Amino acid sequence: MGDEFYAIIKLVSGEEILSLVSVDENDGDPLIVMQSPITMKMIHTNRGLHVKVKSWMELASDDFFIVKPDRLITITETSDEKLIDIYNNFLNDEEEDSIKIHKSNKVGNTNKVKPSKKMGYVSSVESARKHLENLYKLKDNKES
Repeated sequence: MGDEFYAIIKLVSGEEILSLVSVDENDGDPLIVMQSPITMKMIHTNRGLHVKVKSWMELASDDFFIVKPDRLITITETSDEKLIDIYNNFLNDEEEDSIKIHKSNKVGNTNKVKPSKKMGYVSSVESARKHLENLYKLKDNKES
């Protein structure tokens, strides 16, 4: 396998991918090996320019993907530190999310999330119902 480098790849499908890439010579046929490829989309809003980042293959459990050169329009090496930082930060964040999901899937866990006050949970339905009934009773008593 050849040296690894960060590359921006344009596929014949129109997708643009940023990935850590190496070229593998397989019996004279070069193969492009992409590690954890991502897609990036530039979004222009009135608040500025934003970048939307997502995994190229969101449901795949593998990190490495092989692409034949006939599926490529072009490939270019990038040394743009901002792009490389976005790529590495996305992979680190995604890894942390998968660790959290994996830890929460313990045996016996029903995968339910307990609501908190931060989520808007203030009380149970029963206690909220009683509180509202008391408010309306007080209001009715004042009007009488």
